[in-house]
Amino acid sequence: MAQWTCTICYHGFDARSRPESCPECGSSPYSIVELPAEGTTVKPGQYVGVPGSLDEVRNRARIRMKGICAAYPWCDGADDRVCNREAYGAPIGMGGVGTGTSFANNVQALTKLQLKMQVVGEHFVPSATTNFLGLELSFPIMGASTSGIASYTTEIDENDFCRAAIRGCREAGTISWRGDTHFYTEENHPGLNAIEKEQGFGIPIFKPRHQDVLKRLIARAEAMGCPAVGVDLDGCGSTNMARGGQPVFRKSPEDIRELVSSTRLPFICKGIMHPEDALACVEAGAKVIAVSNHGGRVLDGSPGVAEVLPSIVEAVGDSVIITADGGVRTGFDALKMLALGADAVLVGRDVIRAAVGGGSYGVAMQMKRFDAVLRRAMLMTGCPDTGSIDTSILV
Repeated sequence: MAQWTCTICYHGFDARSRPESCPECGSSPYSIVELPAEGTTVKPGQYVGVPGSLDEVRNRARIRMKGICAAYPWCDGADDRVCNREAYGAPIGMGGVGTGTSFANNVQALTKLQLKMQVVGEHFVPSATTNFLGLELSFPIMGASTSGIASYTTEIDENDFCRAAIRGCREAGTISWRGDTHFYTEENHPGLNAIEKEQGFGIPIFKPRHQDVLKRLIARAEAMGCPAVGVDLDGCGSTNMARGGQPVFRKSPEDIRELVSSTRLPFICKGIMHPEDALACVEAGAKVIAVSNHGGRVLDGSPGVAEVLPSIVEAVGDSVIITADGGVRTGFDALKMLALGADAVLVGRDVIRAAVGGGSYGVAMQMKRFDAVLRRAMLMTGCPDTGSIDTSILV
């Protein structure tokens, strides 16, 4: 009799062989790991037991995503990276669209920014606690609205991936947004299914589908108690949706206003890279502007998010909550985004790798690492809390 653990719900149990599903949460066999027998030494690279460190999570992800993502120590979208060596006409994987310039620009825009180290003064223990739409988060970094894990690996089920992101973020003290992709339907939407299983603890972001479809999806999200809902406006350029025969559309201010009016939930407009678009969304009733170029995956040659963020912050002022994502790889990067005016930051690729390499365990480890590094960066720049973070900490 062997011992097994589900990496999604952490349930442990005995079984003679790998079960077809977790008896507690129903996760797929890919998410169930055998625990090593007492006294057994697990060699490096062996996929046995739960990961004991974030390095091990990354090593496992590298194996599971071979040929798609090498889980490099520094994910920068460089030309020689595995993710940017995709055959012409093939579905986009972990890389950027076209030449990958937009993906690389996200990272480079943050790299160019420098933090001002100030260490003289009274000692303090940094508090990164933040309020996001009424949610008290331990730190202002959330899981981005990723989806479509089958594009990266077949060794984790889509439902398990969504639940790992939600549960891991919640364990770390934050929340995960959930995405939408070409094989999601009204009848079977893994993102919403996972949020429902987790008692509404997740924020669904839908592709810009037909208005009637969106209103029905939004109504379902409201019924399950989600704290907010939104639309990935830059998803109108999604090649995956087009490839899957799922029509998506540009949305007018009137379309956005119609969606905002259809729900009591705070509405998020994601995929904003221009001040005029941000203002139009605010005027339409959006409560959150998510500054994002979709990880550099929809328009080649666009600037990095950190380059356009200040102009959007200046345009909308304090009238709306602003989030930013794109190129954030560490808590130091997150601090830079917050200094530029973001109220919260989202991370995508790192959450994907963490979920693939360690399920909920991996995501929790990754998000806790972000939290720890952010607070260390706050200490070194003289920021006792998130309210004290501003452009003065940038050189």
